[in-house]
Order: sequence, then C-alpha cells, then structure tokens
Amino acid sequence: MTEKMQVYKCEICGNVAEVLHSGAGELVCCGKPMKLLNEKTEDLGAEKHVPVVEITDGKMFVKVGSMPHPSEENHYIEYIEVISRDNKYIKRKYLSPGEKPELELKPRYKDFAMRAYCNLHGLWGSDYTE
Repeated sequence: MTEKMQVYKCEICGNVAEVLHSGAGELVCCGKPMKLLNEKTEDLGAEKHVPVVEITDGKMFVKVGSMPHPSEENHYIEYIEVISRDNKYIKRKYLSPGEKPELELKPRYKDFAMRAYCNLHGLWGSDYTE
C-alpha cells in the first residue's frame, strides 16, 4: 500500500515518484516494483544533506546541510521541499548542477517538515517547530 507523500525510486532507470494519493496498489517501473525511500535524518559523512532553517528579516531560508552541499554535474541536490504538518501547503524547488541548494520563502507555518533529494545519496529530511 502506498501512502501520501512517500517517495519511490526505480532502481533500474532512476525515475523518482512522489505519491499524491494513498492507494492499495504497488508502484512499478521498468517491470519491477519501485523502492520506497525512507528519509535519512542524520549526517554521518563529510557531505551534509539534512535540511536546516535560517530565518532572517522576515524571510525563511531552507538550506541543505549545515555546510554547503556540493552542486556539481555528478553530485547535486535535485529538489528541496517544505511541507506543512497538515499537508495542505507544499513548496518545492527543483535545482540543477551549479545552483545553491537553498529555498527562500515567507514563513507561513511554525511547524513543518523539510526534505531534500540528493542524486547520489537519496532522500533526507528534518522537522522544524518554532
């Protein structure tokens, strides 16, 4: 069974899909079941992936990692997203190699989740509560 907001990846072609509506079926790509990606929440290596929040002058910045994440052709953050706890507000920014892995938005919620997807190291997440 799939659940809303889950992220799946095809281990054959690399397609990534996010579930918009829960269902009883199985996600399949290239003739095989897709792999459910669980959010990693702790940085253990040299590269930092866990999203962090910085609020300055009435603006909120979601950055990937406590230190800047690489943004190179073969290693970069593909997207960053902020999700309200009620799942009614989602802000997502898609990135390309060379772009800073950060998202700027006006603070609308005091309790939300953040996720970032690294093309090499998968899905990362963290929570924010003011």
